[in-house]
Amino acid sequence: MTQYTIGVDISKAHLDAHRFPDGLARQFTNDRSGFNAMVKWLSKLDIERIVYEPTGAYHRCFEDALAQADLPLAKVNPLQARRFAQARGTRAKTDEVDAEVLAHMGVALQPRICAVPSKTSRDLKELQITRQALIKERTAAKNRSKSLQVPMLIKQNSAQLSQIAKNLKAIEQAMLALINEHKKTAQAFVILCSIPGISKITAASLLVEIPELGTLEQKAVASLAGLAPFARESGKFKGKRFIGAGRKFLRDALYMPALVACKFNPDMKVVYERLKANGKPPKVAITAVMRKLIILANTLIKDNREWVQIRP
Repeated sequence: MTQYTIGVDISKAHLDAHRFPDGLARQFTNDRSGFNAMVKWLSKLDIERIVYEPTGAYHRCFEDALAQADLPLAKVNPLQARRFAQARGTRAKTDEVDAEVLAHMGVALQPRICAVPSKTSRDLKELQITRQALIKERTAAKNRSKSLQVPMLIKQNSAQLSQIAKNLKAIEQAMLALINEHKKTAQAFVILCSIPGISKITAASLLVEIPELGTLEQKAVASLAGLAPFARESGKFKGKRFIGAGRKFLRDALYMPALVACKFNPDMKVVYERLKANGKPPKVAITAVMRKLIILANTLIKDNREWVQIRP
């Protein structure tokens, strides 16, 4: 029986689907009736994977409906999909062409089948995004306060900072409450908090930004965080290695804990000081500590055990 790979381009109003290998294209509405029609169309086929890009709020109901029908979903990075299209020589960009590119990408690269995030995970992510926006607003308001001269503006800015502080506290409490509602995430949270340098808010951020913690190999978790250095070598040329790609918000969440760990986590302090003694710049040493922290967190959650000090 022929196995089919389906590429789906998702817009606000429509779902454009392309079926590989026969090239059949269909369009469905991006609503409940469209989802039911697509599931009915796919139920008669042997589906290997359905490849699509995340599109904010527009893809959530789509993936929920297809996941309930037990269909194999593969969500891919839009930038990676665009570069795949360029590598194929596809310069046009329409919904139909994008669906075709996604189908071919699914066959060529075979992206992994992923589980649909739970409602708790989505709620945590939404709270985290709002928290990050509030932190940016707080930084802007603090910077503004240094140059304000008009009493009315000073008063308004102070009130804004006070309100932001209240909103941040409420959001952080809501995040912690959601985490503690589920035994698995609550246990992972306790394990993360046992690591010196990782606060409750950082632990919550890690669970939001990398829900795969505890299921990945060391190289995979470092790569997912964008903390695995890329080699730059060709012939006799050996360039410096750089980190990149991965999840930027995850790296941001690890930076301050790494600074704290360099001073107060005895194991990480040894790593940091050894790298500095070998002539590595401080930023390189801190990046190495960030990588060690995320690998340690992944290992502890996988083993279901809390951190214990190795060195006295």
